Amino acid sequence: MRNLSMLKWLGLSLLAVILDQVSKLAVDGTMQLYESIQIMPFFRLTYVRNTGAAFSFLSDAGGWQRWFFAGLAIVISLVIAVWLTRLKQHETLLAVALSLVLGGAVGNLIDRLSYGYVIDFLDVYYNTWHWPAFNIADSAITLGVILMLLESFGLVGKPSQPE
Repeated sequence: MRNLSMLKWLGLSLLAVILDQVSKLAVDGTMQLYESIQIMPFFRLTYVRNTGAAFSFLSDAGGWQRWFFAGLAIVISLVIAVWLTRLKQHETLLAVALSLVLGGAVGNLIDRLSYGYVIDFLDVYYNTWHWPAFNIADSAITLGVILMLLESFGLVGKPSQPE
């Protein structure tokens, strides 16, 4: 039973990886680097390449960061995979959260190993202020971390205790 449950969560991770990779391939195949397509007044698709980490951290570090962040993603992915195998049956929200983080980490890892950079294209902005461009993998990681925080603070996912 536990193996079947684990497959369900790995399936969610795989779905995040597939959505991430398909969207990145679509952007790379149909847009020029730095091209933007307006979608809404505060959102557009803008094709950029990130050689650093979140928010382009260390993007100008000279190349070593590719292997550092790839190695970090591999270690984190292995830790999360082991963590998933040790979850109890009732820890559904945590399993969803970890699965999303795992899928996002693997999605960006594929880019780092394949290209040496991560393809980003989701561009949220207000007037001249822009949030750093991101992708589906980043969104999965962010959502997973938010769910983990909400669950850890007892705001969602835990059944209420009778008083």
